[in-house]
Amino acid sequence: MPDIDFDFGFTAVDENELEAVQSVVQKAEASSQTVQQLEEKINRLYNAIQPLLTNLKKNPEKEYIYWPKRTAKIDQFEDTLRKIIEG
Repeated sequence: MPDIDFDFGFTAVDENELEAVQSVVQKAEASSQTVQQLEEKINRLYNAIQPLLTNLKKNPEKEYIYWPKRTAKIDQFEDTLRKIIEG
């Protein structure tokens, strides 16, 4: 004789429990999208900053860095970083 107490794998819930679960799922999806956006920004920031650090490490035996028009270059770099953060 087959087992009469077969479990179909579902549970009855009331409307409040269903809404709570749906709310949590929506929040989790939104958080996941936010995490992906932040990871992309972090990667873009890293890729923007890394060449600067690499160039600063070149020729460590020299005590001075010749950097003409550095204020303009730094302003451009700040704009680039700002666009990444705001974008």
